[in-house]
Amino acid sequence: MTSGGNPRVLIATSLGDIEVEVFPDRAPITVENFLRYVDDGLYDGTAFFRTVTMENQPNSEVKIEVVQGGTVPKDRAYPSTYPPIEHETTQETGLRHVDGAISMARMKPGTATSSFFICIGDQPELDFGGKRNPDMQGFAAYGRVTDGMDVVKEIHRQPYEGQRLQPPIEIRTVRRIN
Repeated sequence: MTSGGNPRVLIATSLGDIEVEVFPDRAPITVENFLRYVDDGLYDGTAFFRTVTMENQPNSEVKIEVVQGGTVPKDRAYPSTYPPIEHETTQETGLRHVDGAISMARMKPGTATSSFFICIGDQPELDFGGKRNPDMQGFAAYGRVTDGMDVVKEIHRQPYEGQRLQPPIEIRTVRRIN
């Protein structure tokens, strides 16, 4: 996939910068949601708070590797966080959870709001039909890291308790760069 004029976003963290490209032509609902949080400055001051490694998911038969962040507190957006969005499956979008994919976190389809994750390595069990989530609907991939995977991997290696980063890694700002 090439940029072809796709929006690019810079996630500035306390450990360095991560640049992502998002694909509005493939995942329009998810990209519009992400960019609304970006444009309103709501990701500023949030954090990468979770790291999922092969070692810290002992009760999961289907293991993945991701870092998760961007949860916007309900009191930061006026009047509250934006409503959850419709779930765009990888079957619909054709996007996959490959190394560097950025995707929306969710509990069940239609519950994603602001929290996102970045894949470390290929994670096909997060795609539609994958077994990581019992509903097998997968997660909504909507972009990819174009620069800064070294920062993503450094976040992934930070100390944690359970799957919670200790301390969380600050997301200083998130801005469009084109």
